[in-house]
Amino acid sequence: MTTMNPQQCEVCPVNKDAKLIRLGLEAGKFEFVVALAGNPNVGKSTVFNSLTGLRQHTGNWPGKTVVRAEGAFSFDGKRYKLVDLPGTYSLLSTSTDEEVARDFILFGQPDVTVVVVDATRLERNLNLVLQVLEITEKAVVCLNLVDEAKRHGIVVDERALMRDLGVPVIPTAARTDQGIPALLQAIAEVATGAFVCKPKRFPIESGVLRKAISKMTAKVQLAFPSLPNPRWVALRLLEGDQRIVEAIKTGELGDLTRQTALEKSLTGKGTKEMNDEHAHAF
Repeated sequence: MTTMNPQQCEVCPVNKDAKLIRLGLEAGKFEFVVALAGNPNVGKSTVFNSLTGLRQHTGNWPGKTVVRAEGAFSFDGKRYKLVDLPGTYSLLSTSTDEEVARDFILFGQPDVTVVVVDATRLERNLNLVLQVLEITEKAVVCLNLVDEAKRHGIVVDERALMRDLGVPVIPTAARTDQGIPALLQAIAEVATGAFVCKPKRFPIESGVLRKAISKMTAKVQLAFPSLPNPRWVALRLLEGDQRIVEAIKTGELGDLTRQTALEKSLTGKGTKEMNDEHAHAF
């Protein structure tokens, strides 16, 4: 297991012998689940099509009207299911798109979340990247449209960005498959645990706030022991996120954690014992 070296030009050397096999819809049995997130119009669908060989196979998320796309690919002998999340600017759940994307990253616990960003509009896109990194440590940033950025005289220092974010940053121009081998290699390294990300999160200066977060996190963990990121839920509660408050009151949060635990058990990934008897702590 290796830890990220910020001085690396690309996260991992590309394995020239590793082969991408685009499986289309034929996922079959797969070892890893990869979520594809990003703002609208950043080339996310192009990345999806490049990896799966599809031209966007769409369907609806259960109980939602939001369109999703799923496909599969094999790389270096491992099979991956790729889930294209709705394009969204935020994960604060003010819309159905945001809710679906957030819930999949938090409760679906993908093995890797690839956040596609537009190199020509990087500052605007980083808001979503930072929110994803608050939820999961297993992430890769796909710095797409670097060819467009170059034409506009924009140069992004991906090594500095990788150092600042603490996760792999891979420059790509997905329309021409530029950078796709390096992206695949980064996904594989993060998914298998051979590469350990160290995402940077905003430091909390206030001692009072740190204490409040610690107390709330402990309550969330007691109430929902299978929740993958109780600290993130605690932060949302302290910020007055009505969607999270509602999910706790209605029992939806407990249902989602139970479903996640069951799916993990069925896929052989293991799970903790479920116990949400203390939900009244809130």
